[in-house]
Amino acid sequence: MTNEMQELGRNARSAAKVLAQANAEMKNAALRAMAKAIRASQTIILAANAKDLEAAKTKDLKSSFVDRLTLNPARVEAMAKGLEDIATLKDPVGRVTEKWTQPNGMEISRISVPIGVIGIIFESRPNVTADAGGLCLKSGNAAILRGGTDGFLTSQAVTACLQQGLKEAGLPITAIQMVETTDRSAVGEMLKGLGGTIDLIVPRGGKSLVARVQSEARVPIFSHLEGICHVYVDKAADLEMAKSIVFNAKMRRTGVCGSAETILIDREASQFLKPIIRTLIDAGCEVRGDEAAQKADAQVRPASEEDWSTEYLDAIVTLGLTDGVDGAIAHIAKYGSQHTDSIVTQDQSTAEKFLAEVDSAIVLHNASTQFADGGEFGFGAEIGIATGKLHARGPVGVEQLTTFKYQIRGSGQIRPT
Repeated sequence: MTNEMQELGRNARSAAKVLAQANAEMKNAALRAMAKAIRASQTIILAANAKDLEAAKTKDLKSSFVDRLTLNPARVEAMAKGLEDIATLKDPVGRVTEKWTQPNGMEISRISVPIGVIGIIFESRPNVTADAGGLCLKSGNAAILRGGTDGFLTSQAVTACLQQGLKEAGLPITAIQMVETTDRSAVGEMLKGLGGTIDLIVPRGGKSLVARVQSEARVPIFSHLEGICHVYVDKAADLEMAKSIVFNAKMRRTGVCGSAETILIDREASQFLKPIIRTLIDAGCEVRGDEAAQKADAQVRPASEEDWSTEYLDAIVTLGLTDGVDGAIAHIAKYGSQHTDSIVTQDQSTAEKFLAEVDSAIVLHNASTQFADGGEFGFGAEIGIATGKLHARGPVGVEQLTTFKYQIRGSGQIRPT
């Protein structure tokens, strides 16, 4: 196992050197060829996915997990379109982000450069295979992909398409490699850095996976532990807008990290409780609430202390009253995960206070938390949502997958003794 993983790392490092010098035309040609290969291989990809789903049926998996694993023609097309969208983005490599001349005549430039080799460890989300591979390529990075056991065959089929695109564009196919084993020890090998060949680890999955990565990684990581997202409905909210946003934030796709897990309603707008609760319950969502929520609707179950800090990733939500925007901000600070939080209000000053004081990677006004997505930000796609505070925060797209170096041009300058 160790030897095979080390070989992956060495191959990726060699490929990264080539990618760092590849021009935008070559990278974009590869991305377009990948998209073409995915469309041409739709039958193969869906057949592999059907086998993964059949195996998944023997396990006690949440419906939201199975939804993330499932592909259909529309989702295959979305993967291909995502790669084409990445190709249309400006090349993030080689940008001069700052330039100045020192009094001694030296010209100093800060230039964006690839990070190098990126290891992506993800659970059964087949689209991550294409998104991660495409984003790493566009940003000049080599990628080592370790997908979940439940989507192993699907990821293999998609990776074959990505490598076909690389080959057609004249780039090394080892620029995107998949770990060809379901052995969990492979994750441990990646977290050790594969002999210094991995520069960054990006985990994308559930709490247990991300917690393991954060605990064991010996290389830098971009990650978020949980997506405990909130929607706060202010007293100055438009009720119909609030109902629409709450419904979408919770129920559009319950298994994504931007799904709202807690709904907070201003105590001075307690009349909003019943209609918002009914909107959720009528859609098949279980509501767990505080005393006021339980009084508003007999179908609301009591919320425990743990519920307020739970990422359900399912059709379950916690709901209750709070003391205005200050109470909402305090609640989010206590129970949230610094991922994505939204306020619904027609009061601009209240909205600005929320936007300024909620310390999350993404904060929205009058919009659903399900916009926590790199594609919706115009990034083409994303590897994940980073909730840390260093370097990358929020959707991790091509720009976030670059770092920088300084180039200094002199004319014989030396430092005085």
